[in-house]
Amino acid sequence: MKAAIIKEYGDVTQLEITNTNKPVDNNDEVLVENVATSINPIDYKARQGLLQSMFNWQFPVILGWDVAGKIVAIGDQVTDFNIGDEVFARPDIDPLGLNGSYAEYTAVKADKLALKPSNINFEQAAAVPLAGLTALQMLRQLNLQAGQKILIQGGAGGVGIFAIQLAKQMGAFVATTASANNSEFVESLGADLVIDYHRNNIDEVLSNYDAVLDTVGDIERGVSILRSGGHFVTISSSLTDDQKAISDKHVMAGWLQPNGEDLALLANEIESNHLKVVLDSTYPFTTDGIQSAQKRIETHHARGKVVVKIKDKA
Repeated sequence: MKAAIIKEYGDVTQLEITNTNKPVDNNDEVLVENVATSINPIDYKARQGLLQSMFNWQFPVILGWDVAGKIVAIGDQVTDFNIGDEVFARPDIDPLGLNGSYAEYTAVKADKLALKPSNINFEQAAAVPLAGLTALQMLRQLNLQAGQKILIQGGAGGVGIFAIQLAKQMGAFVATTASANNSEFVESLGADLVIDYHRNNIDEVLSNYDAVLDTVGDIERGVSILRSGGHFVTISSSLTDDQKAISDKHVMAGWLQPNGEDLALLANEIESNHLKVVLDSTYPFTTDGIQSAQKRIETHHARGKVVVKIKDKA
């Protein structure tokens, strides 16, 4: 099969399309023929070698953690899915680095799968799993309740777009940070208050918030606007010992757990037209395309998800 691999850590030039072995699905897995995948910040961080303390990968490595495609093989223990089903998933991270989604095929455990929403295409479906699951699970970790105030830092990014919509569905008052160019966009998603981060720091205009979801690494200011007993979670930076030790606020780092039931919940929201999927751009499955897609993510200016189209149709 064709896959985008890296042979060593480094810049985007390490990514190249090559031929490699198709993954073999185990008894509790299905084999998905991918139609599309998407690019996430964790992808370029992994490419740069910033996750070496977490994963002992052996080169060559296939990156990518968003799957959207059709099931072409099923393990003996799989009962909830069938060959031909159109699915999407955020698979488990392969400890060897050989089963990423920048590839024509990915093996996925059945409990990480959900049926693709019928009202979106594969490119849109590929934009959902990692970002959507992260938004959903981080809002739960923040213990967000109806009537509370939440700040979502980085509202126009992949996670932010889903988090704004989900937080509004939970009945929260939602503030977010965005550039002036993205102000109307995040308001269209449901944001009640938009702070232009080029003009104001959040601690200059906000205070006494119940929750903060940090997707940009602005920990000190995010924590400072919380009320006593408020909840803060970051998905983009490591916490210092002093930050972890703050006694009157809940300061946490977040990491998503792949979960098919949570993904099915998001699928239902999408099919009910309660959750929008926003694409920033789509790139071809070529060496130049995959490199350009990662470059786009690294600008930190993508509005929505960056997607790679692996094949024309399932």
